[in-house]
Amino acid sequence: MDKKLRPNSNIIERLADSLRAKAKAPAGAFVVLILLYIMSVVMITVVARSEAVITLGDMKAPLDSFAGVFSALSNICIIMIVVFYGKSGFIASLVMLLGQFPSMVTGLLIRHQPSSISGLFTNTFAIVAVIMIYINKKKVNEYHERMTKLAVTDRLTSLPNRFACGEITRRYIKRGEDFAAVSIDVNNFKSINDTMGYATGNKILIEIAERLKAVQESETFTEQAVARLSGDEFALLIRRYTSEEQVLDIIKKYESAINSVITIDGCDLYITASFGYAFYPNDAVTADALFICANAAMEEVKRAGSSRHIMRFTPNIVKEERTLELESRLRTALDSDGIYFNLQPQFDLSHRLRGFEALARMNDENGRPISPGEFIPVAEKVGLVDKIDGVVLRKSAEFFGPLLKKSGLDITLSVNVSVRHLMNNDFIDELKNVLETTGIPADHFEIEITESIMIDSVDKALRVISEVEKLGVKIAIDDFGTGYSSLSYLNKFPADLLKIDKSFIDTMNTNDSSRQYVAAIISIGHIMGFDVISEGVEDAEQLDTLKEIGCDYIQGFIWGRPLSMAEAEKVVLSQAG
Repeated sequence: MDKKLRPNSNIIERLADSLRAKAKAPAGAFVVLILLYIMSVVMITVVARSEAVITLGDMKAPLDSFAGVFSALSNICIIMIVVFYGKSGFIASLVMLLGQFPSMVTGLLIRHQPSSISGLFTNTFAIVAVIMIYINKKKVNEYHERMTKLAVTDRLTSLPNRFACGEITRRYIKRGEDFAAVSIDVNNFKSINDTMGYATGNKILIEIAERLKAVQESETFTEQAVARLSGDEFALLIRRYTSEEQVLDIIKKYESAINSVITIDGCDLYITASFGYAFYPNDAVTADALFICANAAMEEVKRAGSSRHIMRFTPNIVKEERTLELESRLRTALDSDGIYFNLQPQFDLSHRLRGFEALARMNDENGRPISPGEFIPVAEKVGLVDKIDGVVLRKSAEFFGPLLKKSGLDITLSVNVSVRHLMNNDFIDELKNVLETTGIPADHFEIEITESIMIDSVDKALRVISEVEKLGVKIAIDDFGTGYSSLSYLNKFPADLLKIDKSFIDTMNTNDSSRQYVAAIISIGHIMGFDVISEGVEDAEQLDTLKEIGCDYIQGFIWGRPLSMAEAEKVVLSQAG
């Protein structure tokens, strides 16, 4: 039978002990200080009795004048012993100080040594100082002890708190142990607080904590720790289990304990809780990530609103939750003008600026950028991608128009247009309006479309693209080679530029078929009268290969990462100058 985990009170004691241990002075220093003290006392006696004279530079000094130096050193050692080593240091200090009194009394009464008088007073004062330091230090330690326990204890329920739970989790991870983390949340607890008051709510939380502890202490086949994180949120850690089924059975026991009727102030209350659980290291390898997974499963249980209150974490939960989160963030950003753009430069092979591609950007609530690889697919899924396209189209054009006029360069602004955006009935009117209001000549503006547009609606797509061509706007086929790639449709496209997808560039110099494929795309593009640009060019070897096989333009980190408006303007003006 596995050893049962000790009760929560002992968990708190162990955590408090570990916090105290971090502040303890090393044991070896205790011995060093005692030896240093003894040496100082011996040296006081030696130099006090000596009649020798030493020379310090141009000054002669009697050796007995250094007795005060060693006396001060001995006192420092005594103080440090008491301050850093508590009761044992206090006792050791008293023993050493009191142990000198017989020799001092003997020296004064029998040997008639006047120096013993100062020694008696010095030691007496040292004893008084040591006692005062120890008493005050003891009071400080008692206060520190209370604060240490408070640091790891939830004041309402006396369970380990969030900090303690994190410490336990990190210890399990440090030891490389498999364990399960369970996130527990009381259902509809806010309504209980609102209708019955916070005092009743606190009584319920205390009762739930007692029930959780009772289940924990009744389990003898696994080791468990229960903690209260905040409000109505609790956590459970389970280790030394034999199977995932056993973990689920244990969680069901906690569920039953909470779901039983709770009687508070004569009222019978029917409480339920939602449980989400995840496993280390299967689901996550850090404490924070593990509880994020468990919490995601718990939130999914609440969202489902079924009679089932326990759920194991799966990656799909995070995807669905992340999709909802990103959709909400997208709508907020669109409403609050939070969508912005960066500009990635495009160059010909002689490093002359061709122009920029405008790239959609969005930040999270903390101001950190969210990857377009995350939010663009969500925008497409929930039908917001055309709105994002529209914002980037307008904002980038408003920036580029004045810059184009100021620089006088023959450069192009390229903007991505999704299938949904292109198929909008008012797309052509929108494009005309942008060109007119920003003053960008049509031949300095380019829209990028993907081959998938030919799958959705060939006839309408060709009609819209023809209208774009009539305006004089350039057309680029984005990510060429990854989509439909029908030469018959490609031949109908009034395009100006083919963009080779980064995935082919990445493997071009390590895979001969990829190199041949890139060369074939460039050749086909040139036969059909298109220029060709390669995306994602990151190193000199890729650049050399593209020069060798005849690529016209490149775009990538080797010559330019996505830039802010200010950075892009510096690039343009440097080329203009």
